[in-house]
Amino acid sequence: MPIIEKVSFKTMLERGNRIQIPELIRWQFKVETNQMLNVGVNDLNTQSGWQFFFAKMKKDGRILIPLLIIRLLQENESKITGHILEVSIEPGQTE
Repeated sequence: MPIIEKVSFKTMLERGNRIQIPELIRWQFKVETNQMLNVGVNDLNTQSGWQFFFAKMKKDGRILIPLLIIRLLQENESKITGHILEVSIEPGQTE
């Protein structure tokens, strides 16, 4: 059974513009790799605000953040790798 409700957590932005969904959330809410997710990210170090996009989780539990979203989050900084992000995921489409 795929994820059916909104889930929020905090994580660090990894190299390659990726974020890791914690294992506890993947197991508890049964997040599947073939499910489309509506992902929202907010950099807690800047005042850029929430940015939303659609993505699928890879088999290793990571989501790739599009470069456009990274640029919108940067706000005058050259790199935001290592910044703490607040992340929300919810189902992207209903079947």
